[in-house]
Amino acid sequence: MRIKEVFLTAVGTFGALFVKLFGGRNGSIITLVIFMAIDYISGILLAGVFKKSPKSASGALESRAGFKGLVRKAETLLIVALAVRLDMLTGQNFIAGGVVIAFIANEAISITENAALIGVPLPDVLLRAIDVIKRETKTETK
Repeated sequence: MRIKEVFLTAVGTFGALFVKLFGGRNGSIITLVIFMAIDYISGILLAGVFKKSPKSASGALESRAGFKGLVRKAETLLIVALAVRLDMLTGQNFIAGGVVIAFIANEAISITENAALIGVPLPDVLLRAIDVIKRETKTETK
């Protein structure tokens, strides 16, 4: 019973800190976290089952590539937390929204790329939309 109490306390504490850090329960942040989980799982399936991962030399599952993926996801959440805090500091509510939507779009692109590599047939309209997002992102970062 002691282990269960410690585990539940830790989960509750982490959850409370997460909600406080991100300024309350926010549907867009929840969506981002869900997309991040789907992307990570689809990446594991791509590498572990289909051995087609572009993240490793052999295409197979590698713990180092998986760890790097988790670090990237954590860094993404830190940037979102930064944007949320900037919104709070400036009294605005658009900085975090824009940042979260950009990261959601990035995760959606990665999920569909993984699906395509696995062999899931994707609608042309979705592929064209992703192509437009990729081009606009490259243009904005130059």
